[in-house]
Amino acid sequence: MSEGIQLEGVTKTFRRGGEELRVLDGLDLHMDEGRFYALMGPSGSGKTTLLNLVGGLDRPDHGRVVVAGEDVGQLEGDDLSAWRARSVGFVFQGFNLVPVLSALENVRLPLTLTPLSRKQQDEHARFALEVVGLADRAGHRPQQLSGGQEQRVAIARAIVTDPKVLLCDEPTGDLDRASADGVIDLLERLNREMNKTILMVTHDPAAADRAQRLVHLDKGRLGSIQEGTASR
Repeated sequence: MSEGIQLEGVTKTFRRGGEELRVLDGLDLHMDEGRFYALMGPSGSGKTTLLNLVGGLDRPDHGRVVVAGEDVGQLEGDDLSAWRARSVGFVFQGFNLVPVLSALENVRLPLTLTPLSRKQQDEHARFALEVVGLADRAGHRPQQLSGGQEQRVAIARAIVTDPKVLLCDEPTGDLDRASADGVIDLLERLNREMNKTILMVTHDPAAADRAQRLVHLDKGRLGSIQEGTASR
């Protein structure tokens, strides 16, 4: 079975008051393992909903979501939590770092529920910080870091469990151009050197064009798939 991401006939509807809003409408989409995808589309096109389904944070009303060889819709409770912890890393626009913790402590958080000893957790967290180029900032708290550095810490936290898939929701949205380019450089390197499958929601055409594939959603359906500069 493919270790990438597959959506087969996926439909998702939300209710607002007495109204039904179909956000994804029979979506079929295949994303290969080890590729870097950018997901674009107007507000309300279903991008974040798709990301939540792939990450097991929500379930489709109809259809299948298969990620890293697992039918996510068949998982529940502890099995779903365990799959998510080992298979998927999340990176958000707002960084979501704990302000009273150091960079090292923030990165270590996903490991606290694993059987690893505290020493092993620290070793994994330090290695993740080294990967993102912030080994020398391990003791710094978020307020002592720039926005770009905070997002690098968030990426280190996302990869510390060595997941197969990285889901990034507007990871450059709060950054200036130079910092944004640095974050995309890092994502490209994680994809190229560590074979991470990356799905990035973005409104930034410059960031999207750095991906290998640009997937466009329109009203819950697949609009088009184009090549980014990384594939040209």
